[in-house]
Formats: sequence, C-alpha cells, structure tokens
Amino acid sequence: MIAVTGASGQLGRLVIKSLLNQTAPSNIIALVRNADTVADFAALGVTVRTADYELPESYAEALKDVDKLLLISSSAVGQRTPQHASVINAAKANGVQLLAYTSILRTDVSPIMLAREHKETEALIAASGVPAVLLRNGWYSENYTENLAPVLQHGAVIGHAGEGRIATASRSDYAAAAAAVLLSNEDQAGKIYELAGDEEFSLSEYAAVVASVSGKQVSYIDMPQQDLTNALIGAGLPEGFAAMLADADAAIKSGWLTDSSKTLSRLIGRPTTPIADSIRNALSTV
Repeated sequence: MIAVTGASGQLGRLVIKSLLNQTAPSNIIALVRNADTVADFAALGVTVRTADYELPESYAEALKDVDKLLLISSSAVGQRTPQHASVINAAKANGVQLLAYTSILRTDVSPIMLAREHKETEALIAASGVPAVLLRNGWYSENYTENLAPVLQHGAVIGHAGEGRIATASRSDYAAAAAAVLLSNEDQAGKIYELAGDEEFSLSEYAAVVASVSGKQVSYIDMPQQDLTNALIGAGLPEGFAAMLADADAAIKSGWLTDSSKTLSRLIGRPTTPIADSIRNALSTV
C-alpha cells in the first residue's frame, strides 16, 4: 500500500494521477483533512483516509498497513517541522517500510531560508530510523507561470536574481519522479535525488520567452532585495513569506537553484517540461 499526504494539493493530486497510470487504485491511499476534496479519487477506487496535522494522533491511525509513504512537505511555512514530525513518528510506529520526503535542492548545504525546515525534517527522518529516500526538488516552473497575469498586465518580471540561472521543472515532472520512486522495484532506502529541470534560464531569459509566447512586451526588472520584498508585500504577500521569496532570488543569483545532473529526466524516463511549454499551458488559462 502506498500512501500520499496532502493528496488534495497541487502536487499530491498529480502524484496520485501518476500512480493511477501505473498501479491499481486499491494500492493507493490518499491522506487528506477533508475527504470531500478527493471524492474523484475515491470514485476510482483509491482508499481515502482522514489525517490532520493539528491532530497528530490521526496519522497513527491513517498509516496503518502502509508500506510506502510519500510525505509531501506542508505548505504551512514556519510550522512544517512539528507537522512533519507527527507524520514521521506515526510512520515509525506503524513500521512503514519506505518514507519518501519532498525536500529542496541541496538541502544539507543550501543557504536559502526556505531550506531550514527541510533540513530539520531530514534530520528528524534520519533520527527516526525509518528507511527513507529524499526527493530534493528544485524550483517548480509554476512558481513563475502561475503569476503570468500581473506580468502581462505590467509588462514586467520583477526579481533580485540578476543573471543567476534557474533549472525549473513542472509539478507534473516532480510528481512523475515521486511515483517512479514509490513504484520502483529497487531498494530506494538511503537514496538522495537532487532534482531539477534539464534546461536552465535567467529571469531576463524567462521574460523574453514570455514575451515571445504571449506576443506582448515583457522585460525583466532587477531590484535590490529589500525593494523586491516590499513589492511582494505590496502585492498582498505576508511579510515573512515575501522576505523568503526575495531571499530565494538572492540564492538564485548565487547558483543555488540550478543543477546540471539531469537526474530528474533520467528518473522519469523523458526530458523535463520546457519552460516555454509551461508558459503556453499557463497562458491558456489567463
């Protein structure tokens, strides 16, 4: 039995769809706070179990008879470590044979603020003794393409990344990788996958691709880190999260969100999704 946390989320849904293409629904457990959010999966025969970070004991019950578990990192930045700890403890108590965790690229040495809770979670996993595999995901292309409406409105991509390179991949690419690891017949325990897109680009190059695909004038505006933080706050983001995103751009400038190993494409058996394709897909909904 393969269980997936956050099964109603953007990545979780894609992982389950990928699993359904390769294994029977009866082998899959969707873990969610609200069962109604995955009614479509239940209709296909996927087992749905309720599990809530605010109720740690719910995971002890939800992980019974689970062989492999995908712990998709919580979206609650700042609260992730204790939330993840509840899942890890329940996995240990239930004798889960493999725990896969979606971390961030080069977590162990990354200076990115967003890496801190991932680093803490990886340490908890190691201390637990649960056999584990780390999926260190790079940046999602959707981090950019989901914000195309204001980019097109203002004709500008803003950032603090300079000409730093980013190797993004689509959520579907990362979901396919998670499914491949969970379904692999090889022993995955102890493995660490540094995952990123095949192609890398700067934000100025990204702006040029957006302009080419959309037929509209779009340019990249590089700005000081604090100015970017203020701009993101002005756009409605919480101050702490805005600071983290600006910090990530500083890390991009220093090369922390690119990787040339092509581990992701090898794992999924195909090239990763080009950024131009992700832009086209996003523009179809703008």
